[in-house]
Amino acid sequence: MRYLYIILGTFSLVVGIIGIFLPVLPTTPLLLLTAFCYYRGSERLYDWLMRHPYLGTHIKNFRENRIIPRKAKVYILIMLWASLLFCAYILSPIWLKCLMITIAIGVTWHILSYKSK
Repeated sequence: MRYLYIILGTFSLVVGIIGIFLPVLPTTPLLLLTAFCYYRGSERLYDWLMRHPYLGTHIKNFRENRIIPRKAKVYILIMLWASLLFCAYILSPIWLKCLMITIAIGVTWHILSYKSK
């Protein structure tokens, strides 16, 4: 079971890091899942993750204070709107365009609901 947690945590970490650059993937929940899996699977990996200069700080800020840094919010929202507007532009059915814009508005609302550092 321990190895399953380590494998799942590592997969979650890789996808979470990719999510830093792709706004479609939710970075914070994946990093929180990584922390959970590493906590259950390997004390050494959990300690490494929590001491990591970027990832550890990101996890602690969100877990303890529900804070998303302002710089991260700006980056997330720029990438989100750029990618979803592009997708809405190239899609032909109007209902699909409306769905993309609705998703963008919902995610924006959710991101802005968290405090900034």
